[in-house]
Amino acid sequence: MRNVYVIGIGAGDPEQLTLQAVRVLADLDVVLVIDKGEAKRELTDLRHELCATHITKPYRVLTAADPDRDRTATDQVGYTGAVGDWYDARAEVIGALLRDEVSAGESVGILVWGDPALYDSTLRVLDRVEQRGTVEFGYQVIPGITSLQTLAARHKVTFTGVGAPVHVTTGRRLAAGMPAELDDVLVMLDGSETFAALDDPDLDIYWGAYLGMPGELLVAGNLQERKAEIVALRAQARARHGWIMDSYLLRRRRP
Repeated sequence: MRNVYVIGIGAGDPEQLTLQAVRVLADLDVVLVIDKGEAKRELTDLRHELCATHITKPYRVLTAADPDRDRTATDQVGYTGAVGDWYDARAEVIGALLRDEVSAGESVGILVWGDPALYDSTLRVLDRVEQRGTVEFGYQVIPGITSLQTLAARHKVTFTGVGAPVHVTTGRRLAAGMPAELDDVLVMLDGSETFAALDDPDLDIYWGAYLGMPGELLVAGNLQERKAEIVALRAQARARHGWIMDSYLLRRRRP
């Protein structure tokens, strides 16, 4: 039986590893890395840094290129189908690595940005590998610090009002508008800068990019007053890094 550990590694700060994550890392035999290309080399480099720091015995790194994903779909059905195909392709890659490159009894780590439960594909992909039955393995999940937790800490805010709910969504979903019944909405995966299209004068934004990393960016204030600044910062940062990961809290001011 191969033992797979899906390890949440935080939002970018090496000190955000939990003690549990450090303990599990120390005993790994193999680290599996899905390489997303030169544009996201910083993300891969941090994973290697964490392994070199915390794995206490000789270990191997297995690297595979991330399969291409169809990003042309504009409707929800097409988008969901394209993501499912991408998961299947990833399952083929990871299943082959586990079968051909990992021996029974070895411990394998997959290091996940943030926490594996929040907008990450790894658990769905491993479920697909398991369903195919081509390799025998079991897996455990080690929780991590999310970018949303880091966002709240940096801005010194809570996600909710007293007894009130908070909604977590994507930029794609936010395109339908800020839910009228909610005062607090957390947004991730907003590659289209959906916040800039919202015209509600009573919204505040708490935005952050590269949270926990040396190039961290933060902006907070009235959405209408700050959104042009955020759009400009995103463009500059993407040009500089070749990629951007950001998230934000939208908060409605009530009379």
